[in-house]
Amino acid sequence: MNAKEKRRTKVNGSGHKSKKKAPTAIRSDQSSDWPEPKPAKLKKISNEVYERKLADLQIELVKLQEWIKARGLKVVVVFEGRDAAGKGGVIKRITQSLSPRICRVVALSAPTERERSQWYFQRYVPHLPAAGEMALFDRSWYNRAGVERVMGFCTEDEYREFLRSCPEFERMLIRSGIILIKYWFSVSDEEQERRFQQRLTDPTRRWKLSPMDLESRSKWFMYSKAKDEMFMYTDIKQAPWYVVNADVKKRARLNCISHLLSMIPYEDLTPKPIKLPPRQEDVGYVRPPMEDQTFVPDIY
Repeated sequence: MNAKEKRRTKVNGSGHKSKKKAPTAIRSDQSSDWPEPKPAKLKKISNEVYERKLADLQIELVKLQEWIKARGLKVVVVFEGRDAAGKGGVIKRITQSLSPRICRVVALSAPTERERSQWYFQRYVPHLPAAGEMALFDRSWYNRAGVERVMGFCTEDEYREFLRSCPEFERMLIRSGIILIKYWFSVSDEEQERRFQQRLTDPTRRWKLSPMDLESRSKWFMYSKAKDEMFMYTDIKQAPWYVVNADVKKRARLNCISHLLSMIPYEDLTPKPIKLPPRQEDVGYVRPPMEDQTFVPDIY
């Protein structure tokens, strides 16, 4: 045995190379009878760091917006997840600095009697973007695989048909030139409970607790099972699901926006510095007295 073989034997205990055991993957169909896997525990982020990073990302979002407009892209971003997972919060931060003419939020209410008689995807199609637009769906056609499934608002046949047709519907969108990005916001049961309690005591947030949200608390595991089955059928190669760890809101917002920016290659189309033209000079026009106008009271 030469010196090299002796060193290998000393390290591995034998003449064979040691192999690391690969971690066991958890399939979505294995976890249907168990609680949703808890996201890794993350520390909170300071307000100073959060505001600085968010400002940088929002500048990049403006650049992305200009690229979408200039290149005539059609972008659809789907936000799904449990109640109080933080979907609305990240949507607000995305749209905060963008033009509502280019970036639209689609948040549909419960379907009408007429809409319930239509082809299921029909009510969503009119809200798809035209060239140069981005549509953010605050919940989407996946209502059928989530709340409608769990709360019994659809039949078993309607649910099974959705699982069959949804991947084909999304492939059709992609073939038509739409960029489809899907996010699932994952929140632990403890964090969701904490946020629900906050909403109960905050008058500005109480509207977020709908009767449906309250009823869903008693169906936590049914929602977990529905989510796992939904992923099994709709986590397709052309439009995969991207899971956002949402237990820490600020981190979730930054991570989601950063990922969204990475999904669409764009260039900086910021125009050259703008020079304001001189204001028109007074040409002798006499304006009516200000006392003739009705002003808002100066209370503050």
